[in-house]
Amino acid sequence: MSQKIIFSGIQPSGNLHLGNYLGAIKQWVGMQNDYQCIFCVVDYHAITVPQDPKVLREKIIEVAKIYLAAGIDPKKSIIFQQSAIKEHTELAWILNCASTRMSDLENMTQYKEKAAKQENPGVGLFDYPVLMAADILLYDTDLVPIGEDQIQHVELTRDLAKRFNNQYGQTFKIPEYKVRQEGARIMGLDDPTKKMSKSAASENNYIALTDDPDKAAKKIRRAATDSGSEIKLDWENKPGVSNLLTIYSLLNNQEISEIEAEFAGKGYGEFKGKLAEIVKKFLTDFQKKYYNISNQQVQNILKKNSQKLKKLSLAKITEIKNKIGIN
Repeated sequence: MSQKIIFSGIQPSGNLHLGNYLGAIKQWVGMQNDYQCIFCVVDYHAITVPQDPKVLREKIIEVAKIYLAAGIDPKKSIIFQQSAIKEHTELAWILNCASTRMSDLENMTQYKEKAAKQENPGVGLFDYPVLMAADILLYDTDLVPIGEDQIQHVELTRDLAKRFNNQYGQTFKIPEYKVRQEGARIMGLDDPTKKMSKSAASENNYIALTDDPDKAAKKIRRAATDSGSEIKLDWENKPGVSNLLTIYSLLNNQEISEIEAEFAGKGYGEFKGKLAEIVKKFLTDFQKKYYNISNQQVQNILKKNSQKLKKLSLAKITEIKNKIGIN
């Protein structure tokens, strides 16, 4: 791989939504010409919480299909299923033993938040940041495009790589990360103070990429706004309108200042009505591509790319095992 390498992935659980697209996948599409991109369906991460096996199998295909429909080009980028490459979990175990401290994982904010929602969380939930580190380090990743909530995980990845290198000699690249400021956090339609979530209790929180376009338009029209009537970007005082302005800007490829000027002196109803039509058109166009991709096409791509990556992953894990004395 002559270009710098990007690695990222999404769990095949819940419903992928507009926030996933605007905050991650849309960004990935734009990076394909400048980097060698590796995009993963991270199914091992999904099973840190209970999953229905039948639904999980369907979601793995669905996520890969969404990647393709969104514009990830299989001729330019590598799309694969995490569990098809055994070296991911093998490296995670080595990092557990060689680089990771209990205090590292006890300090992870997302673990604390997710564990608080479970009566007796599994070890996998505690340890999944190490598997995420293995995902990244296995392919000598240069850059990881992430949302703000993943910064701590990539910082841990960097720390684990540095510790291993210090003990065993230069082995891992130290990856950088890139956070997309605008659109990095698309907030919930029902509560704009919290991030849009595919695991939200209410479907009014998000717009799924597979939502009926008319249904999605209704969600936009019902979305929470703020006191007053001015359509202005002000996250502190007007989080609802600011969230909708961000969605409008990113979907319509329009500067927020232009949108503010367009709706100066107009009410929330007119603004939300126009955004509803933009969202409806986006979903209609997206789903036309999505439903034109067969499951067999997806399975063929996943299988082909797994075979391609096995050569890279095997070479890397062999090097690592040699360094620690078990190969």
